[in-house]
Amino acid sequence: MTTKLRPLWPGLAVLAVLTCARVNAEPYIAVRTGLKCEACHVNPTGGGLRTAFGDAYAQTELPAKQIHSPWGLWTGNIGKFLRIGGDLRDEASVTQTPHTKTIDQFQLEQTRFYLEANVIPDRLLVYVDEQVAPGGALNREAYALLWSAGHDWYVKAGQMYLPFAFRLADQSAFVYQVSGISMERPDQGVEIGWMGGHWDTQLTVSNGTAGGGVTSQGKEYGLQASYVKSRWRLGLAANEDDVAGGRDRVFGAFGGLRTGPVVWLGEADMIEDRSVPFVGQTQAATLLEADWLVARGSNLKATMEFLDPDRAVHNNGETRWSLVYEYFPVQFLQVRAGIRYYNGPPQVNVEHTKLYFVQLHGFF
Repeated sequence: MTTKLRPLWPGLAVLAVLTCARVNAEPYIAVRTGLKCEACHVNPTGGGLRTAFGDAYAQTELPAKQIHSPWGLWTGNIGKFLRIGGDLRDEASVTQTPHTKTIDQFQLEQTRFYLEANVIPDRLLVYVDEQVAPGGALNREAYALLWSAGHDWYVKAGQMYLPFAFRLADQSAFVYQVSGISMERPDQGVEIGWMGGHWDTQLTVSNGTAGGGVTSQGKEYGLQASYVKSRWRLGLAANEDDVAGGRDRVFGAFGGLRTGPVVWLGEADMIEDRSVPFVGQTQAATLLEADWLVARGSNLKATMEFLDPDRAVHNNGETRWSLVYEYFPVQFLQVRAGIRYYNGPPQVNVEHTKLYFVQLHGFF
């Protein structure tokens, strides 16, 4: 399920983090509105193609100014049974590491297209999430989803993002390093969800190979449950990967709270790596995020994260601070500018990196 982080490789881990793409998903919007992820996304656990409601919200509530179209709101509909969408992210960044040459670059992070076929409207759909750039085509999700008549439970089968705690926009978050479950690592399997009342629950069984070679020895099992109210939500998640060659157990707790114009997110994850008998390793990570609605179309995001790559080793922890300003000038367009600072063991230069970036995000 997850790549093991050994204490002697902290620098490589941070370098990998600095090159990870940021994928569209913003749980603070769900907490701000008091809605579940399924309200705005076709995927009940969030991310990817937006629903018709999500499209309308993105055009009428998110932007500082709405440019009115003579054809009305974009809904993504192509005929009666097909819907499409997409995301493009481009970034300019500067990376400063002590005793290392500064790196400044432009980078196309991703171009993705989504397709939803409503085979039986409101009941059965087939969904595809395809990344087409940079590089060649890369399938992220491809599954069939069957809803009950009352839309309170569903069954999903195919390749999918596994549900685990918050689905953050920043795929380089420390909590993703610990859990190993992110929108960069889809897997093939089955997901059963129950969305009755205030509850939002998922049970998954997958190959545990992150879309790689399949083995008949072992599977990955996941269970997640959260209770959602209009101003707050709390959830627990657990995952076990017993695929041959490794045995990991991951536990997570997460929650959100809206206090006036500020939304708070918190998550704490821990992994028990038992791939080596009688040795093992325990890692932990936490995240605290505050999102302030400064004005219509403007969000100021501040995060503090902590990573302990091995709880048996003292003084090897790392913190990461981020400050990001997000601006939606008009519908379908977002500009993000931010700074990220790493602070870890003093003898490891890469763990004192500063990252500055400006990002352009176009979506529909």
